[in-house]
Amino acid sequence: MSDMRAVNRDAFLRDLRRYCRKTGRSFEWIAVRGKGGHGIVTVDGLSTVAQTTLRPLHIETILKQLGLPKDAV
Repeated sequence: MSDMRAVNRDAFLRDLRRYCRKTGRSFEWIAVRGKGGHGIVTVDGLSTVAQTTLRPLHIETILKQLGLPKDAV
């Protein structure tokens, strides 16, 4: 997932879930109901919001907020 174009949230979450399984971390995804395509992703108790389409800067910010390395996904 290191290319510079926008990424579908589902692909990002799939890769993040795989990374968490491999490293023994807890993972949870909560789809927020209502307007928009946002949801909450939690890894080892740290949470952040993810929208439908993620640009590389969004991905870096999410990983930083979750305390994960940039190469996690």
